[in-house]
Amino acid sequence: MIQNTSVAMKVEAPSAEDVMRGLRARIIEAASVSREGHIPSALSILDILWVLYDRVLNVTPQTIHARTRDRFVLSKGHASLGLYAVLAEKRFFPSSALESFGGFDSFLGGHPDGRKVPGVEASTGSLGHGFPMAVGMAMGLRIQKLPARVYCVVGDGEANEGTIWEGAALAAHHRLDHLCCIVDYNHSTDRALALGDIGAKFSAFEWAVREVDGHDHEALYAALTWRPGVPVCIVANTIKGHGCKPMENDPAWHHRSPTASELPHLLGALS
Repeated sequence: MIQNTSVAMKVEAPSAEDVMRGLRARIIEAASVSREGHIPSALSILDILWVLYDRVLNVTPQTIHARTRDRFVLSKGHASLGLYAVLAEKRFFPSSALESFGGFDSFLGGHPDGRKVPGVEASTGSLGHGFPMAVGMAMGLRIQKLPARVYCVVGDGEANEGTIWEGAALAAHHRLDHLCCIVDYNHSTDRALALGDIGAKFSAFEWAVREVDGHDHEALYAALTWRPGVPVCIVANTIKGHGCKPMENDPAWHHRSPTASELPHLLGALS
């Protein structure tokens, strides 16, 4: 009798750094193929999205229609590639679909469509519209007495819109303590209209505010799970184009896709 002495190989899960690097590569590759997309904006919020879907949100591909699920709204819809990459990684749809991004027949458009993309709660892209929808969702959950939270990412440039502050006032009035607004503060609006201390502005609207490094996963997790009893604003200090040095804080890349010759260099520069 031959004794089987083989030992099962232990497969280690990829590190968070490896996961993030892979997601950044998918975003850049999808934009390169489609000749479409806002890559730096997607990279700016990628860490926020990953912490939300990996550790915070009570929603899965199997529960996307459950009434008790948490809701997420990407108000800055032009950063859709970041959301698509995370949803694909979490198997809301096949990762291969990213290759069709921006195509005529693709369900993955330049802005997320809540009628087409599994896991997308609201069609967004017209800046200033997604956040009021998130406030409405939070009010609806309150009326129905459902134990779910609503998270919404807004851009700092988007915070120039009056609808953001109208929504903030309404949420504070109704003490929507299950609503969390994450401001992607990458300073892309500074030249057009500087926001200054945006945390102080939300605080003046009677929101609880925390300021964090928007690329620090543990700091994000602590802030995203904070429940002070009033609406929460997280001011996430981020770098536009984070993780791809040639793109970081370079306005030239705002709405530009890499050429075939540029792609290898950008992928090689990912951290």
